[in-house]
Amino acid sequence: MEPAPTGSPAFRRILLKLSGESFCRPGEGGISVEEVSRIARQVSRVASLGVEVAIVVGGGNILRGAQLSRGSDVIKEATAHYMGMTATVINGLALQDALESMGRPTRLMTSIRMAEVAEPFIRRRALSHLEKGRIIILATGTGSPFVTTDTAAALRGKELGVDVIMKATRVDGVYSADPEKNPHAVLFEALDFDKVLRDELKIMDMAAIGLCKENVLPILVFNFKKEGNIERAVRGDVVGTWIGSGTRPRPS
Repeated sequence: MEPAPTGSPAFRRILLKLSGESFCRPGEGGISVEEVSRIARQVSRVASLGVEVAIVVGGGNILRGAQLSRGSDVIKEATAHYMGMTATVINGLALQDALESMGRPTRLMTSIRMAEVAEPFIRRRALSHLEKGRIIILATGTGSPFVTTDTAAALRGKELGVDVIMKATRVDGVYSADPEKNPHAVLFEALDFDKVLRDELKIMDMAAIGLCKENVLPILVFNFKKEGNIERAVRGDVVGTWIGSGTRPRPS
């Protein structure tokens, strides 16, 4: 098990949203054991702070339902979305084993019943796991087609009463333009939901942003590829872009 880091957390309970691309090397697909281990190390250290952690995983590194069905009459769109949901379970299983190899108790929970490999998502059971210090990994999104894992993260975040949704990306936060294409792009330290919706900033899908705004659930967009960034964000350091009303919490 990772040693407990020093410093007090600014959050009691967080939901970490990981895209499928988090599980593979840039420009590749499938699962990289090195990348999964790196994520697990950071999450393990966050758990050492006493923070309760829920993780929603995507599956785009294996299959994207929307892309599979596009322009094809062979595989129906709803079927393709269900296929994408099952891909998230593969990522969830990999992350679960990586975390448990580091001594962290976990539970993999799904909205589509897969009793042989995961528990069904039941809100009260999920809350009980968090309160007992278990890291919960949430796969299969909402269990319904045509709904993204971003929206699933917003929904589960509200259900589980998290303090913040932490959206893991490969850039430092939200910029005025694509920083990988425009070297003059400006990084925003903070934004409100209205600007995100008005300017259609590509942070999460608009349904997820709307849910977070309605439920006053802040989002932190940050670069998880930088080692230690998850810990720094949880401690309340100025990392990434804070989206929501008010200022980002600081450690007590």
